[in-house]
Order: sequence, then C-alpha cells, then structure tokens
Amino acid sequence: VGGPWLPGDPHLLSPPPACNNGGGSSPWRGPRKSEPTMHISQCDSAPLLWHTDEVAAARSLGLVGALLGSLPRTPRQNVRLGRPLLLLPEEERFLGDCGALTAISQSDVGVREHARQVALYEETLERSYQEQQVLALQDRKAAVLRVDCEEDKRRRLETLERHFSFQRSALMVQLNTARVGPAHLSAGPASCAIRTPAADAKYQVFLDLRRRGFYLTSAGKFGGDFLVYPGDPLRFHAHFICVCVRADERVPLSDLLAAARLGSNVKKTLVLCSPHCHGGGVTYSSLQWSGMI
Repeated sequence: VGGPWLPGDPHLLSPPPACNNGGGSSPWRGPRKSEPTMHISQCDSAPLLWHTDEVAAARSLGLVGALLGSLPRTPRQNVRLGRPLLLLPEEERFLGDCGALTAISQSDVGVREHARQVALYEETLERSYQEQQVLALQDRKAAVLRVDCEEDKRRRLETLERHFSFQRSALMVQLNTARVGPAHLSAGPASCAIRTPAADAKYQVFLDLRRRGFYLTSAGKFGGDFLVYPGDPLRFHAHFICVCVRADERVPLSDLLAAARLGSNVKKTLVLCSPHCHGGGVTYSSLQWSGMI
C-alpha cells in the first residue's frame, strides 16, 4: 500500500499538460458569474440538460455528465446515447455558484392543468379505440364476404354484428417522437443540490481537481466517488478512482484493502481525498495493491 501524497507532490494529481485537455475546453478558470444561463430540468432529484447549446456550454466548462437518451435513428441500442445530459450533484452545484443555472421542474405545472392534460389524453385514447373497433369490424366482414356460399355469408355477418368484440389490449397507441420544450414551465430554485457535510466534502474535492485541470465523472460502478481523467473522457482513460473521506472520519482497514484491490484490477490508482476542515485545500493519499505480506 502506497504512502500519502500531498497536493504539492509532482507525481500525483499534478495538472496535466496543456496538450492533454483533449481540445474540449480552455484551461479551467473557476466559478464565474458571467457564464451563459442554462435551464436544468429537475426529474425528481436528477438534474437534466436537454438543449444542445446548453450541453455544449457545460462541456466548455469541463463538465462531462452522462448522456441518457436514445438516438432517433438508432433507438434500440445503448452504445451511443444522446440527450438529455445527466449532471453530477457537484456539477449542478458548480453551475449554481457560477450563476449560470435556472432550474425548472415538471411539478411547476398546476394541478388543474395536469388533470386537464390527463383527461385529454384519455379522451384521445377512447376516440382512437372507437375508430379502431370500426376498422377491425370492417376487416372481419371483408373476410366473411370472401366466402362462396351466400346463405353462409348472411349467417356469419349476423353473428359477427351481434358478438364482435375488439379487445383493448389490441389497441394500437401512437408514440410521440418529439418532445415539447420546457419553455412554458416556470423557473424554480437555482440549485436543488443537497447540502450535507459529506456533499460539501465531495464538492470541495471536485473544485480542487477541476482547478488542477482534470475531468471528472461518476465512479459508482468502481465503488468510488469520482473517476479522474487527465483530459477529455472522449479521448483519455481514467487514471484515478477518488474516494472522498473527511479528515476526521474513521475508515475500516478492510474497506481500504478492498478498494485498493479493485483499483488494481481495473488498472487505476485509488486516491483518498481528504478536504481540510477550514477550506485550506485537499490532502491526497494513493493506495495501490502490492501483493500479500
């Protein structure tokens, strides 16, 4: 297991060279109040960016997020995804500190308006059911008329008129392929990011790593808080798995060994990030699996 590395150490988490930014953005300048406004749609607690120009603006600030939507031409796959862009809580909070965030929520739609839309949708379904029922009956009658015996035709048509039933489970429903923009929704709070001591510690680490020029994404599938990239994730692999631990927090040794072993298996270095209590920076400690002792 490796020893501690402080922020000033040149071998760990030093700012990547200028050529490693992947051409995606200029060097990070920290939170500014003059950034263009972005409208974030709150889906429960998930902050989403829908518009292309806002996604591009977020990328220009070094915010990566995760694309969730399917592509219109190739919807039945999940290798290449499109909008909306899901932001990390730290990225949402950063945009709020920049003054570049306006949150909107589907809950802003009034109760009466919601009830009206539901009633309109149900009315449309019922009208579609009646129309499809008539068409289905006509199709069955056409099949009966192809029978040669005239007497048999009349008997079958009379029976069909009395007992025909069109199952609602066979109803064809039109799926909308266009999404109405959120422009009609009212503005909400600038940021809905949760403020707790653990969230504050993660945000402090996020700001410090972004200030050093690194790109960050979620590391949930690796058991960490952040994956740290030396440049744009579209061009670089992550080098570090960061786990945010408060300076006064006790961590079981078994958890550290398990995390270090996992980092070794995926060829990444596990880094413990401990923000200083009074905002004096962050202490980084690297852990690497070196075998049995």
